[in-house]
Amino acid sequence: MEQSGFYGPYGGVFLPPELARVMENLARCFDQCTADPGFVRELDRLYRQYVGRPNPLYYAANLTEELGGGKIFLKREDLNHTGAHKINNTVGQALLARRLGMKRVIAETGAGQHGVAAATAAALFGLDCTVYMGEEDTRRQALNVYRMELLGAKVVPVTAGSKTLKEAVDAAIADLAANPHTYYMLGSAVGPHPYPTMVRYFQGVIGREAREQILLEEGRLPDYVVACVGGGSNAIGLFQAFLEDKEVKIVGVEPAGRGLASGKHAASLTLGKPGVIHGFRCYVLSDEEGNPLPAYSVAAGLDYPGVGPEHCALKDSGRGTYVTVTDREALAAFQLLSRREGIIPALESAHALAHACKIAPTLAREQTIIVNLSGRGDKDVDQVRCLLAGADLAVSR
Repeated sequence: MEQSGFYGPYGGVFLPPELARVMENLARCFDQCTADPGFVRELDRLYRQYVGRPNPLYYAANLTEELGGGKIFLKREDLNHTGAHKINNTVGQALLARRLGMKRVIAETGAGQHGVAAATAAALFGLDCTVYMGEEDTRRQALNVYRMELLGAKVVPVTAGSKTLKEAVDAAIADLAANPHTYYMLGSAVGPHPYPTMVRYFQGVIGREAREQILLEEGRLPDYVVACVGGGSNAIGLFQAFLEDKEVKIVGVEPAGRGLASGKHAASLTLGKPGVIHGFRCYVLSDEEGNPLPAYSVAAGLDYPGVGPEHCALKDSGRGTYVTVTDREALAAFQLLSRREGIIPALESAHALAHACKIAPTLAREQTIIVNLSGRGDKDVDQVRCLLAGADLAVSR
């Protein structure tokens, strides 16, 4: 990454001058904090004592036996406090907000996991918190809405457009423009610089732990590391520890939704083209005029029409391979892991698991796959129940 915040041609800051100045100030603060041993120690303490790290790298023996072939290991981000990887980022950004003297934070959320994590960090640090969430997602993820409110956050349903994650980000950016003394706690590895770099830093604990754990368990690096990609924070958190290990194949899994040909998907890297969205350059699902198209996935946390700039660069360089999984395949993996391992995954994570289930039978017994189990599926159980009963609530927009 260049100092300007670009990953190749992707990333950067494409904002009005007043918001660009906010980003510059945040970048300076981030650089100062990460160079401060006291900040790093406090972050590590929060990871250990509050988030509950390190979490296990679990050998899914029953699933491996079911599929045959290589061993499947699950990085158990679902065991973190709040039930997902998002808390790794929000406690780090809450420390930045405190260093900047901010008293109010805002956040966007899709599946609600980032919103819950933001509300949690805000409660811990005594910050006022407002979370923007697409109206469609508030219905799909009603439990997480209540969790956010229980934690003291104000949840604002966004009724514009497709009423999902893109519109929630739009609303959060508009709030920041109107209230420059507010801290925007962005949840994924997207947005203008320094957000992709910051989120990569805070989520990097996933990959560092997984690398150390697989070496202790197997005595060798994995053959594959696999993670779902919406904006891409859980994936870049896992991938970065293995980028220099050329023998490790890096695979990001995008949502194919109802099928790529249907138009009901969120496969930005697969079918998008370079463009600017929300103040940064990346692959975007867009129309002929360059306007973002509606994105869709059964997993609310994946239906974003853009993607993190580092993933774009990894795709272009060939270091990362990006594939797609349909709703139907994700739902099948959701059920399979639940029944074989007693672990209910988030629908987002089930996309990564579904692709790992395709890879495993092609491998030798001594070969290994690490799947980032980015979150637990409690939030999705009612939605899945309705989907499997034939009431397709996820696509009623």
